Amino acid sequence: MSNEKTFDEAIKELETIVQKLEQGDVPLEEALDQFQEGIKLSRHCKSIVENAEKTVTTMVNENGTEELLED
Repeated sequence: MSNEKTFDEAIKELETIVQKLEQGDVPLEEALDQFQEGIKLSRHCKSIVENAEKTVTTMVNENGTEELLED
């Protein structure tokens, strides 16, 4: 994504797209564009979550679970 959205921004935008598409009154071309944007946003969110999981795993491996839970 060219302008990196935060997780919350991407989720809100994705929710808006889903709501529009669920209404069913979107022209086909626009629906396809919205669907493609939704896929991009979904992948972006997945990437953020995966990076967060890696960070937590690294912290636990470096510090041990006891030290991580004490903070």
